[in-house]
Amino acid sequence: MTGKIVMKNNAYMVNNYKILAEKFADENDIDRALVFYNKAYQLKEGRRDVELLLDMAVFYDELGKEPLAIEKFQEVVAINPEDARAYYGLAMIYDNNKQYDEAIGLYKKAIELDGKYDRAYFFLANVYDEKGEKEKAVENYKKVNELNPEDFWAYVNLGVIYEEQNQDVLAKEATEKALLLEPTHYKALFNMGVILKKLGNIEEAKEYYNKSIEEEPYYSYSYLNLGVIFIEEKEYKKAIVIFTQGIENNPEAASLFYNRACCYAQLHKPEAALRDVIKALEIYPELLEFMKSDKELNSIRDLDAYKSLFE
Repeated sequence: MTGKIVMKNNAYMVNNYKILAEKFADENDIDRALVFYNKAYQLKEGRRDVELLLDMAVFYDELGKEPLAIEKFQEVVAINPEDARAYYGLAMIYDNNKQYDEAIGLYKKAIELDGKYDRAYFFLANVYDEKGEKEKAVENYKKVNELNPEDFWAYVNLGVIYEEQNQDVLAKEATEKALLLEPTHYKALFNMGVILKKLGNIEEAKEYYNKSIEEEPYYSYSYLNLGVIFIEEKEYKKAIVIFTQGIENNPEAASLFYNRACCYAQLHKPEAALRDVIKALEIYPELLEFMKSDKELNSIRDLDAYKSLFE
């Protein structure tokens, strides 16, 4: 009788410690949360509590204490080898450390145990993408969207892979689905601009780049791509306006200074071009080699100040 009472009391204490831990976790005080999780863990019942172990593993991982996180996930596996969440948690740690082969095996194990684990499919797709195995990445992103038709990032990432493979119609279809879910997301708007430009829909591409800028003025690539379209159309003054707007919001974007310099050079404004070239090199010195062969800067090569850059 006494043993049963002790066990009941211990279970009660574990539960109380977990409640206190969750309170601090809700307040984003992870260190304090772990103090109470560890108090629960010191009790025999706590060491068998899978939910407690999973919470501890996640928090250790958030704090960068990966060995402890791995230890707790492995304890879950020892208690219940069929718990897909533990394999997924381990996979995420190996994935973050770019140990992709180990991560792939663990994501697959999680999926084997839970065929509807859409997060495992998502990050498995991402690993395959990182490894350059694009077809496997596509297959797994498609599976994510089968399981969760409202996964915005799965459509975005799928569209990016298709665009990289020059399957631009498929890229457009995937990105359209993403934009149906989040019509104002700057990255999806930007990606649509890239795709439409490749498909020859130049005016539509401009519209999407402008929308992307409106939603996120601190993303320099939207200004860059829009400005480059105007350069290709020889609308150098319009391009300068775009690059200038971009520089105001992204003062460390060397590509914007460099491309604006090219526009000034085409408009026979060598001093302005040189100023931007120098600024671009201050930000990104590696541009120097590229500059040597860039014909768009021919009009300023005879300037003494330009020549001094190569001395």
